[in-house]
Amino acid sequence: MKSEHCTSTPKEFIPLCEPYITGNEWSYVKDCLDTSWVSTSGSYIEQFENKFNDYIGSKYSIATSSGTSALHTSLIVAGVQENEEVLVSTLSFIAPANAIRYIGAWPVFIDADPSYWQMDPDKVDHFIACHCEWKSNTLVNKTTNRRIAAILPVHILGYPCDLDPLLEISRRYNLPLIEDATESLGAKYKGKKLGCSSDIACFSFNGNKLITTGGGGMITTNNSHWAQKAKHITTQAKDEPVEYIHSEIGYNYRLSNVQAAIGLGQIEHIGEFIQRKILIYNRYQQHFQSHPTITLLPKRPDSDPVYWLNTILLDENITLDQRKAFVNTLNNAGIGVRPLWHPLHALPLYADYTSYHIEHSLNIYRRAISIPSSVGLSESDQLKCISSINRLIA
Repeated sequence: MKSEHCTSTPKEFIPLCEPYITGNEWSYVKDCLDTSWVSTSGSYIEQFENKFNDYIGSKYSIATSSGTSALHTSLIVAGVQENEEVLVSTLSFIAPANAIRYIGAWPVFIDADPSYWQMDPDKVDHFIACHCEWKSNTLVNKTTNRRIAAILPVHILGYPCDLDPLLEISRRYNLPLIEDATESLGAKYKGKKLGCSSDIACFSFNGNKLITTGGGGMITTNNSHWAQKAKHITTQAKDEPVEYIHSEIGYNYRLSNVQAAIGLGQIEHIGEFIQRKILIYNRYQQHFQSHPTITLLPKRPDSDPVYWLNTILLDENITLDQRKAFVNTLNNAGIGVRPLWHPLHALPLYADYTSYHIEHSLNIYRRAISIPSSVGLSESDQLKCISSINRLIA
């Protein structure tokens, strides 16, 4: 049963997506406090990393202070450098694009495919084929003359991207594939969990994710050199810890033992959490499937989503102002909903950056609303959400 201490949200409000504390989290954290192992050393960090490895099926896992720090670190270990370019999803939370800029590299924004809303592999392929060329054994953007350094697809909302064509493109052009699987922990593509097939992958354990450590993140890879490098630079790049010898710039990016203790308690129940997410999705699907103006994001036939954040697509003729009013009305009625992120290429911050044939992402943003999807969402609260949405659309 969910602890009453895990949320301060008023009881009458149904939140969009809140944590679910149900297992050994309290006892593990108490052990940290009792033994004073509360910082970035302690046994729970290694236990959590090992448990995560076992779950994903990767060879190495490196716990970090956030999903964004995992992205930043992964870009570094993948060899992305200043004034290079990384192809990234435009329909995404802003963290991947910001992490690219932390290095001084440049995002190239790729559209979402209209059916499944993930990075469109065909547009990745077309962009490279039509707008890039080889110069001195280096793939460069013909317009900017900058090296193409990596591909960074974002698996949004609990659903996998179409990984095989992206992996094929990355191998053909010798580009690292860096997965942002933050929202899709546990999702499978062709029977394999995200994070075990690409060069390197990143996860987040923010409070609204499938499992949480309050904050924090994880890097997974099968490359031993990259794993060693990631662990090194996330601990301030200490070569000799006693004498404080550092040979390169490092970062204070390690997860704390207390956070890892929470994460360990959470991941012990991840199978149960996913089953609850599937039940929530199925109930929404049952009630909305015959509705003429509501569409739930479908799953690819070769994937097993975890339905992290159920998202509906409203009528194709709805205006942006009408969608905004829809969101505000539901929130004011005690139903926690939100729009998708504003596509990154259209933000003022990134409006002058390279984007490639963006045809669908803005349309999805205009019509899409994410609806309550907490692991602990009760059937009665979900039915209240469904009833409120139906009344508003009728």
